[in-house]
Amino acid sequence: MTALNRAMGAFYGLALGDALGMPTQSLSRAEIKARFGEITDLEDAGPHQPIAANMPKGSITDDTEQAILVGQLLVEGGGKIEPAVLAQRLIDWEAVMRAKGSQDLLGPSTKRAIEMILAGHSPEEAGRYGTTNGAAMRITPVGIAANVADAGRFIQAVVQACQVTHNTTLGISSAAAVAAVISAGINGMDLGEALNLGQQIAQQAERHGHWVAGGRIASRISWARSISVDSDKAMLADLLYDVIGTSVASQESVVVSFALAQQVAIGEMNAFEALCMAASLGGDTDTIAAILGAMLGACLGLESWPVEMIDKVKVVNALELEPLVKGLLALR
Repeated sequence: MTALNRAMGAFYGLALGDALGMPTQSLSRAEIKARFGEITDLEDAGPHQPIAANMPKGSITDDTEQAILVGQLLVEGGGKIEPAVLAQRLIDWEAVMRAKGSQDLLGPSTKRAIEMILAGHSPEEAGRYGTTNGAAMRITPVGIAANVADAGRFIQAVVQACQVTHNTTLGISSAAAVAAVISAGINGMDLGEALNLGQQIAQQAERHGHWVAGGRIASRISWARSISVDSDKAMLADLLYDVIGTSVASQESVVVSFALAQQVAIGEMNAFEALCMAASLGGDTDTIAAILGAMLGACLGLESWPVEMIDKVKVVNALELEPLVKGLLALR
């Protein structure tokens, strides 16, 4: 399997997970069960979706759009992201979303950081409160463009992409964990080993950023993976939702993505089944499924995703990611 195939698997896995979770995002597990049962296919959002009302099936959200934005900045900057430029692009992106009448706007950490930058604070200072999963959800292009084989340089690339909005121990270590799995997958590492490496890189990366209180990402990933191995598949979704949590907090949603990836690593589910479970969980389903899709796609390749669903996502969103992915791989 080529690096291009794996990188495409990662970026389209992100988009597919995002689209599967789009209709269920910010709903409770009970509401999802009542409305959809279990998610097994792309669904329309319907009129009562609080963030993406009436969006057609296959639509992507901010997760994929912001990952594309970061990818474009990386290619334009020859592998470097200028924090002020990232902030401006995010402001412009939100303005376009507002004009469309979308509720899918900047998350709480990103919004606060951008307000601080507009008020004249430095990028390092602006991101000091960012603990949510916003950095992890848009980190996929860094995983494609930077090689985790050189851990020091790799972590620097992650920090550069996170700093302006999520310059905290939790924001950076969660994004580093996700990016490391993607980068390791593109290097040809198998999924279980890549998850181990993601855990290690999370531990190294938490030396960066402002310290914030919260369960440590590496420790929680380790714990979640062991729970995942020991738990009965029928009970797993309840356990993830009730005990780990599925909110926008990095130490919940990013950790849940690793718990589900572990199920695939031990052969309890295939990649697509894991994405469907992520989309059915409740809470920040689109981001959990998007992060999971990127990690699984990088390790298992583009073939892990149903062709007709990827085609549907491409058509609905006018998405053609191959040129961007090739540009990112060239940086590697």
